[in-house]
Amino acid sequence: MLKTLTVWNFALLEHVQVEFGPGLNILTGETGAGKSILIDSLGAILGHRISADSIRTGCDWLRVEAVFTLDDVSENLHALLTNQAIDDNEGLLIITRQVTRGGRSIVLVNGRHVTLTLLKQIGAFLVDIHGQNENLALLKEENQFSLLDQYDQTIQDSLHAYHAAYTGWQEKKRLLEQNVQNAREYAQRLDMLRWQDQEISAAHLQEQEDVQLETAIQKLSHAEKLTGFVEEAYDLLENGTQKGIGVLAALSQVSKNLEAMSRFDDSMSNMQEMVEEASITLQEVASDLRQYGESIEFRPDKLDTLQKRMDVIYRLRKKYGATISDILAHQKKVQQELHAIAHYDEDIAELEQDISAREKQMKQCAAVLSDQRIKAAKALSALIQNQLASLGMPDAVFRIDVQPSGKYMANGTDNVALLFSANRGETAKPLQKVASGGELSRIALAVKTVAASRDTSVPSMVFDEIDTGIGGRTAQMVAERIAQVAFYKQVLCITHLPQIACMADIHLYLSKISEENSVVTHVRTLSECERISEIARMASGADITSASLDNAREMVSHARTKKQQFAQKKQNNL
Repeated sequence: MLKTLTVWNFALLEHVQVEFGPGLNILTGETGAGKSILIDSLGAILGHRISADSIRTGCDWLRVEAVFTLDDVSENLHALLTNQAIDDNEGLLIITRQVTRGGRSIVLVNGRHVTLTLLKQIGAFLVDIHGQNENLALLKEENQFSLLDQYDQTIQDSLHAYHAAYTGWQEKKRLLEQNVQNAREYAQRLDMLRWQDQEISAAHLQEQEDVQLETAIQKLSHAEKLTGFVEEAYDLLENGTQKGIGVLAALSQVSKNLEAMSRFDDSMSNMQEMVEEASITLQEVASDLRQYGESIEFRPDKLDTLQKRMDVIYRLRKKYGATISDILAHQKKVQQELHAIAHYDEDIAELEQDISAREKQMKQCAAVLSDQRIKAAKALSALIQNQLASLGMPDAVFRIDVQPSGKYMANGTDNVALLFSANRGETAKPLQKVASGGELSRIALAVKTVAASRDTSVPSMVFDEIDTGIGGRTAQMVAERIAQVAFYKQVLCITHLPQIACMADIHLYLSKISEENSVVTHVRTLSECERISEIARMASGADITSASLDNAREMVSHARTKKQQFAQKKQNNL
């Protein structure tokens, strides 16, 4: 929902900040006060084209900033923002757009620079502007499907079943195409795969063998040095040197001295125990050294054998992986591919049978979906056409046309088109080709009135000049339908009709004020008393009388009663 819109230097809008609320937000004011400019500034936030000509005279730039709450937007918008690394965790979306005289444009979404293309994608989830010069969301194919599919929960269920079957069918077809492509390469790969498998198998590799070999080679390569170190260390421990006795003998003497000392001083006993423990530990070291020395081999032939074995492993590691585990994993992959090649015909036949079965299931789901859509289209068309008659278009024909496309698509096998004829006797044609801007706005209102409680598209709607060329009873019907839609969505509506204005939940008034050599537009929210005066002005012109004020109060009272009825109806439908 649109929370605030702030505009700087956009035509007549020098600096305006507008607070919007839920429900029906009405914008009124004299012709030329800047109502459409305010809507144009909102369009700039949604990615519509704006030029440097829109910059206020005497200024070098214009800027528009909008704050949206994200409580009621689709998961698709959240996914889009997440994919673009735009943080929306705080439940707000702040969009800023600035254009300079030089034509430079800056777009920020929650502080992140984005392209105008991405801004349009984001804007499509936020606001739908219905006006003379705007592209309606209603004309987009995905929204036409959505209008139809949301009419009945059974259609949603059938669409879900079809989509599951379609996705599985597509995946199996992709796998089949991949296998067929692989088959073209099998002849070239087969010899290479067999050779790799045989080369690795011939080596008879064992896990961790290379680690053990490298340790053994290291020991054999330095056997002479190791023997020298062992002998020297052992002699120092057991036999001593020319300069003195061995370490163990010396420790034995130290232990005896400490034992003698402890007979005269008990504190020496602890030292004696420590020396005895050290002596025992070093005796174990000496024993281990002796055994290690005995295990050292001087075997040049064995070293040569180990090195040759290691050379084999080095060559395999260079080709297939850094470790033996990697080499064996590569071999397993090769063997799986060889198995797949050997069983190619069986796999292809199995895949083709699977695809055929899935296509049969998908075809059944598509047929059910099409039947449900055709029934829903007939019912929806009648409801929308009745609404159009009440909105001053008694001769209009509106039809949702569902035709088979002959091919499977993500949303079924149907083509959906909205057909329209404004006058009796004319053939209904695609909506976008024959409907004028004013007709499109009323058609959109009729559609939204019928589908408001089920519509999960954008949370905010704008009606700009929807009241063009209507009055009297038709104006009242338009007003009531806008009010009904506003119970389910935020609606912004520019109007010159008091019948629509009296339905407002928030009434915004735009006035044009001359300041020195320039004209500035001001926007303010009207109080209840000011609302009555403005509705009286809209109904009777500049001369506001007590009778026109009484009439305005009566219109507001009647509107309040109507909205209470709408609220009760909404409650009953929940």
